[in-house]
Amino acid sequence: MTIRVVVADDQELVRSGFTMILDAQPGIEVPAEVGDGAQAVAAVRELRPDVVLLDIRMPVMDGIEACRTITAQSDCRVVMLTTFDSDEYVYEALHAGASGFLLKDVRRDDLVHAVRVVAAGDSLVSPSVARRLIAEFTSRPAVRPTPSGDRLEVLTGRERETLLHLARGLSNAEIAAALVVSEHTVKTHVGNVLAKLGLRDRIQAVICAYETGLVTPSPGGGHGAPSPAQGRRSSSRVPPPG
Repeated sequence: MTIRVVVADDQELVRSGFTMILDAQPGIEVPAEVGDGAQAVAAVRELRPDVVLLDIRMPVMDGIEACRTITAQSDCRVVMLTTFDSDEYVYEALHAGASGFLLKDVRRDDLVHAVRVVAAGDSLVSPSVARRLIAEFTSRPAVRPTPSGDRLEVLTGRERETLLHLARGLSNAEIAAALVVSEHTVKTHVGNVLAKLGLRDRIQAVICAYETGLVTPSPGGGHGAPSPAQGRRSSSRVPPPG
């Protein structure tokens, strides 16, 4: 199956370069390249691509707002592009629903790999990286999350434990070891968590765990234990990551 990609960047040379690289790959085609976020939203609505590459800083509508609109209105996966190596941009992009994040000086092979990974339904930024970023930003008083555990009531005890482990950046194999179950069972739990909570991928699950208060950031920017109310609902001990 051919992966269809829309490239959105206000710099013509950048978007043309990405388009040339991707169009030259087997199984990838670029049906449109556009110069601002509003055009990107329109292109996704009309062409229904699998992936859209979005520059963060664009006129008319910036990449973050375009990402938020696209992920809310379609199943198109978003990879954010920027020249700014800033954690805050990463956090905003992930929170808007992006599945990946790349600097514009990305190598050719890494760009192609990113498109294939995201089109396959995976996240380009590892959950452990997302966890560190979210812990840092949610620990700031201005954006400290308000626990909303009611959202998690739809989860079973095992699914809640799985979400907790996802938030701590554990792989399926590590979660399976912690819960003493098979990796197949973990995949089922992860799928149920995403479906029940309306989440797109594992990164969104990490964000949800922090925003609901299931995991709380420590003063040092790391992650803390589940809140007391959340913790009482599960008797299994959760080992530290690593």
